[in-house]
Amino acid sequence: MDSGTGGLVVLWPIILMGLIYIPILALGIYMSVLFIKLARRGIAALDIYLAEKGRRF
Repeated sequence: MDSGTGGLVVLWPIILMGLIYIPILALGIYMSVLFIKLARRGIAALDIYLAEKGRRF
């Protein structure tokens, strides 16, 4: 019996899950960073809007 191929059959799903999991994790971190940047810009725009509204009245 060749026990070398049995080990590969067991490791193949683990390797495949790693190849899928790592990019999804990286994409999640990247999207979180983009969302934080968007939120900061939104807050800055709201501050500008409220400052202009306060000057008018």
